[in-house]
Amino acid sequence: MTELTHKQTASWRDYYEMCKPRVVMLMILTSLVGMFLAVPGMVPLDILILGNIGIALVAGSGAVVNHLIDRKVDAVMRRTINRPMPQGRVQPHQAAWFAAIIGVLGMAIMLLWVNALSAWLTLASFVGYAFIYTGYLKRATPQNIVIGGLSGAMPPLLGWSAVTGTIEPGALILVLIIFAWTPPHFWALAIHRKEEYAKTGIPMLPVTHGEHLTKIHIILYTVILLLVSVMPWLIGMSGLIYLLAAVVLGLGFLVWSLLLMYRPKQSTAMDTFKYSIIYLMVLFPVLLIDHYFYI
Repeated sequence: MTELTHKQTASWRDYYEMCKPRVVMLMILTSLVGMFLAVPGMVPLDILILGNIGIALVAGSGAVVNHLIDRKVDAVMRRTINRPMPQGRVQPHQAAWFAAIIGVLGMAIMLLWVNALSAWLTLASFVGYAFIYTGYLKRATPQNIVIGGLSGAMPPLLGWSAVTGTIEPGALILVLIIFAWTPPHFWALAIHRKEEYAKTGIPMLPVTHGEHLTKIHIILYTVILLLVSVMPWLIGMSGLIYLLAAVVLGLGFLVWSLLLMYRPKQSTAMDTFKYSIIYLMVLFPVLLIDHYFYI
């Protein structure tokens, strides 16, 4: 199937969808936690609001560029065929202008009302995701999600630096947690969508090296994630509330990874993917709760 070329009228929902709002919301959750962990008390209200708006706009811009670059790939995958660009509701030049407008607006907010360091880190994250990962790595190597995952792991650092104007070890540990989380999260989905990825020619690990090796990688990265996730406690950044949650959530992730390897059902890969999202959505808020109990 080729990209559809018939023209339809785009609505605001199409542009909203291209921003990948659920992904951006998860990024903003980790950014918020990074902001609050950077200070013992309350984050300045202007930084809290404007910082996250700026980060969200630039992240949304990166998502639109992702839609733009991947529009032909999206047209052959069942999961993405109904996106606005493959369906012809949004044309490439419209997507490019939209990405440029919200990206520049987000950067302006960061530079004018937050701070330069956070702004440039946000721009680096955008370039890493939109161009280095989507434009090159995704099609160049089956380790694409590992190498490109750093840009998606940046939001806690962006939030932290928005408040402090610095890069500190605690923020880098939060980045490391998401960096270790990304491969098992995405590879579980890639196993579920293996046949669709094979049609696109994108060298995802399950396609190039098989499901068995991918499942081994998922287990290894889940073990790494479990170890990395206790680092906030090891350096005195958090207390026992977080430690307990990190261990329980990490063991749960490991159980799903082992089930995927040794007791797979048709839904296990997707269930593992869904659990990985729950993992991150619970781990970071618990870290925030622990922060205010522990200080």
